[in-house]
Amino acid sequence: MTRNNDTIRVLIPLKLRKKNGRPKIMPPADYIPSEDQAQDPHILRAIGRAWGWRRRMEAGEFATIQELAEAVGLAERHVSRQLRLAYLAPEVLKRLTCGREASAVSLYDLCFLAGETWQEQAERVFGRA
Repeated sequence: MTRNNDTIRVLIPLKLRKKNGRPKIMPPADYIPSEDQAQDPHILRAIGRAWGWRRRMEAGEFATIQELAEAVGLAERHVSRQLRLAYLAPEVLKRLTCGREASAVSLYDLCFLAGETWQEQAERVFGRA
């Protein structure tokens, strides 16, 4: 049995807010995320999804982006834009996924970098370092 004197109370200053109709825990205003989790999870998820779509198309499961979009239940324009993430430079993909380096551009802008040279992609995504 525990006595009242043995109880430890921990107070964590968090706020609850609703986002998209669901409660979301908001960290304190002075919170700084750790270095190993600096990457936006939306970018990681989008890259994984794009590679899955690329593999399915290369395997011949879908002949066109329109067929793929209908199968996954998303707009063709959205699928087409996000599929470009599978064609980013290998160094950029490695630094985003394995190195968990933070991107200097948004996910939307990242989708349009596949047409640039690999060096330009790295400079735009991680800044001029």
